[in-house]
Amino acid sequence: MFPEKAATVMNFSFTTTGESHGPALVATIEGLPAGLPISRDYINHELWRRQQGYGRGGRMKIETDTVQILSGIRHGETLGGPVALLVENRDFQNWLEVMAVDKPEQPPDQTSGRDRKVIRPRPGHADLVGGMKYDRRDLRDILERASARETTMRVAVGALAKQLLREFGVELASHVIQLGEIESAQPTASFAEIQALYDDTVLRCVDKEAEACMVARIDLAGVEEGDTLGGLFEVVAQGCVPGLGSHISWAAKLDGQLAQAVMSIHAVKAVELGEGVANAFKPGSQVHDEITYDAAMRTFGRSSNRAGGLEGGMTNGQELRVRGYLKPIATLRKRLKSVHIDTKEVLEADFERSDVTAVPAAGVIGEAMVAIVLAQAMREKFGGDSLGEMKRNFEGYQQQLLEY
Repeated sequence: MFPEKAATVMNFSFTTTGESHGPALVATIEGLPAGLPISRDYINHELWRRQQGYGRGGRMKIETDTVQILSGIRHGETLGGPVALLVENRDFQNWLEVMAVDKPEQPPDQTSGRDRKVIRPRPGHADLVGGMKYDRRDLRDILERASARETTMRVAVGALAKQLLREFGVELASHVIQLGEIESAQPTASFAEIQALYDDTVLRCVDKEAEACMVARIDLAGVEEGDTLGGLFEVVAQGCVPGLGSHISWAAKLDGQLAQAVMSIHAVKAVELGEGVANAFKPGSQVHDEITYDAAMRTFGRSSNRAGGLEGGMTNGQELRVRGYLKPIATLRKRLKSVHIDTKEVLEADFERSDVTAVPAAGVIGEAMVAIVLAQAMREKFGGDSLGEMKRNFEGYQQQLLEY
């Protein structure tokens, strides 16, 4: 008998692999339509944006992330098959023995510290529970993969998703609303104001007076206190067509998919859609967005956007607004208490290089994750083996909306 015919891949999906101090990070992407124009320079620019922001650590001075495209793209366009991306870890040259694939002929000298074995789990990290789950006594086996360095490839994949979305008029940007205890006076800034900060290398905060206070707070935490700071970022997507996602099942709801995607970013501990937190404490008359209709444009709209562009698990045509709450980075120069995993002796936790804060970088990663979810939703709804076919399907749907 002939094997069952494999289904054509339509949905956008990806996988990443690689360790923080290994030779490279790799991503494979499936589901991009053939004929999509791809700019390598744009991917590299997105990787550059991830590395910016006041308060970043020493790793950013070592790595200058640039992408290698290994497959799936020819002469600047996708071919319809899987795309493979690679970003080298320049710091790997300093970790050749520690991260070697082959078993060493002689056990490393543990007394010198050159083996960089991690036996004092860091509070707030995956070290201890990961070691317990995977039965690893050197916790470097856990932290190398659990590291936020992995998000490099999410940003690279997100850059592909953004280039797909741009073909359909969707743009994304992010900004910092709060860092530590310091809040921006413009938490609901317009998309134009946020987009104007796209390449900002400080903190991408619309309120520049608050941003100056944030910078001073970072200096105090990093230099004098040996501490770290968390905060709040917002991702805004403009141009989403109504009807991405669905109400028909829990797994199809786009708000659930967005929450999972943003929550998966390292150190994000809460996700908010629109004004969801404040709305929980108001009467319904002050929460729900009233429906409007523009006869000239033949389009429905809303008088406000407290819902953040989502109703019933679907985009409603308004700006999509997603917020991520980032806890302070768990690697502190002021070391917290821990326990030796073998002797159970109380010790200070191990210390790896650390940022003081990474809220602006988390915003860029947030853009990538939101873009990935939207790209998945677009591919699911409009399909198409080629970009041209996908656009024809999209145009037919737009006509349906006008006739509704």
